[in-house]
Amino acid sequence: MRSRHLPLLFLLVAAVLLGSTAPAQAGGGRLVDDYRSVYGTPGVAAAVIDGPSAETIVRGRDGDGHAVTSRTPFRIASMSKSMTAAAIMLLADRGRLSLDDPVLRHLPDFRMADPRFAGITVRQLLSHTSGLSLRTNDEYVFPPPRTPQDVVAGLAGKTLIADPGTYSEYHNTNYSIAARIVEVVSGTSFDAFLRTELFAPLGMTATTSTPGCSDGAEGLPSGYEVVLGVAVAVPEMPGTCAGNGGVISTLDDMVRWMRFNQGTLGAGLLSAGSLAALHTVQPGAGDYALGWQARPIAAGARPSLIGHGGTLATWTGDMVFSPAKGVAAIVLTNSVGDPALLSANLLAGRLGAPATPMSNPLTVVNAVLLGLTAGTAVLLVTAAVRARRWAARRRAARRPWLVPRLLPLAVVTVLGVLLPALMGVQAGVFSFQYWIVTAWLLPLLVLFSLTCCVLGTVALARRLWCLRRAGHASTEPGSA
Repeated sequence: MRSRHLPLLFLLVAAVLLGSTAPAQAGGGRLVDDYRSVYGTPGVAAAVIDGPSAETIVRGRDGDGHAVTSRTPFRIASMSKSMTAAAIMLLADRGRLSLDDPVLRHLPDFRMADPRFAGITVRQLLSHTSGLSLRTNDEYVFPPPRTPQDVVAGLAGKTLIADPGTYSEYHNTNYSIAARIVEVVSGTSFDAFLRTELFAPLGMTATTSTPGCSDGAEGLPSGYEVVLGVAVAVPEMPGTCAGNGGVISTLDDMVRWMRFNQGTLGAGLLSAGSLAALHTVQPGAGDYALGWQARPIAAGARPSLIGHGGTLATWTGDMVFSPAKGVAAIVLTNSVGDPALLSANLLAGRLGAPATPMSNPLTVVNAVLLGLTAGTAVLLVTAAVRARRWAARRRAARRPWLVPRLLPLAVVTVLGVLLPALMGVQAGVFSFQYWIVTAWLLPLLVLFSLTCCVLGTVALARRLWCLRRAGHASTEPGSA
């Protein structure tokens, strides 16, 4: 829509640089339709870039009920990291910093309760090898830090899990620190730097960012929760997205972003060496480069693609390209799913690889949780209703075995309290704040836990109350 006001010459140049937008072919459209069917995704905007042409596929609706188009805004979540890394590289190209500078050189207020923090470099932030870890820095605290400056200040009492450069762990805080470096070195806000120095030169005029994952933005609809095929538009979970996941973009703009990374748009914005460095796996970082990851086209194959995914509670997306073949895929969705699988399948035919069958494990998980919730509710309600009869039997028994008889109800109740808090244990974190995370990511688990907590407590309390009443009745005169 913006281009209709531009001179004809600019339109011709743009057509050469960006290629034409072709109608969706049956293959890509069918893959997107299959994906929506498997994951119940309300809205998808996808593109396959092959040389100068771009096939776009748009399906479904946004959170306001409007049809998805190539101009519909989506949160792109952790795909934002590629833009943060590019912002750092812009400053490096301009001589304002070096990737191997200590972070302290640019953030003198950066402090941690661990002397090793002084050795963290900018490169280690971007490659997730700084030594920061979820086990020593829980990123899911509520309320979350608001700005990159708040994130840096919050590290004052934290420690590292390992020496910088010796340990790799994907940790969002690395990129919030990088965003703060951009602010301090450039003297402007992170969002303003992205818009003026990166997005505007690439023609990405519909792209912006927010520091909070749940911050509102003009024109941005809600994402969706999808449970057993039922989609409900809900606000995004609160969290810190500054630098690590806060960008909001459209399919049209993301095509431009991909072409920039392929080297066919925005020549001169970054040096060729800096652009290549963004896509180069870093020492000790596993498959991670700088805001990008190396990945195979299919399981078991050698890494031949460069990509990055993005996941929030109500938005997911993926982008991937083949440096050797010049093809790329972008997938933006407004609910949870596996967009990396869809993007790989969109490229598979062009790269001579088989498509991977799609299935949604959450369908089974949610069905099991719903069945467990219903069954548990029936058993606990029955226990509460029959509490008087149970108490009478216990009082009449020669050996009432009260503790063993009450233990199952106590275990169910405690399990209900603890289960959502255990969601972070695999990462070394135990916190009751994970109830909030679980409520967004797996709402039926919270429903099951609430059923156990509430009805378990009611059944346990009623049994104890009836047992006490039965005891009083047995001691009253004439009760024998």
